[in-house]
Amino acid sequence: MIIGIVAIAKNLAIGKGGKLPWHYPADLKFFKHTTTGNTIVMGWKTWESIGKPLPNRLNVVLSRRGMIDDQAGVKMVRDKDDVLELATKVDGDVFIIGGSQTFKTFADNMEKWYVTEIPLEVEGADTFVSPDFLQGFELEDEIRLDDELVVKVFQRK
Repeated sequence: MIIGIVAIAKNLAIGKGGKLPWHYPADLKFFKHTTTGNTIVMGWKTWESIGKPLPNRLNVVLSRRGMIDDQAGVKMVRDKDDVLELATKVDGDVFIIGGSQTFKTFADNMEKWYVTEIPLEVEGADTFVSPDFLQGFELEDEIRLDDELVVKVFQRK
């Protein structure tokens, strides 16, 4: 299954200056728990912001031009079709983790979304999800992480 996973601020912000503009340990723990043992797919900018492979996951970096030194747990692919083919061969789910362009690229392929609602507006944010990214999805479940954070799970209709 191809699944989107994202944390978004009230103003749909997901990034500022190449980084997450907040720090919520409960959300990071949820992300780690949910994606461990699966495949994560990210664009070049997201790869650069993380700076290293996330452990216990296949890290797939989608970029037409970027180059990555060979390293364990990382696979470089050049286009969407490479990711879709890979998705048929890997065990577990394939999580699209960002950034905004990668979310748009796989919008028609995602079957589910995990959306952590961040309870703030991010001034000066420079990366956003599309306002209609949940079009065609319906709320399936809510997971309370702590007093501030809720993850909403959406399934394609």
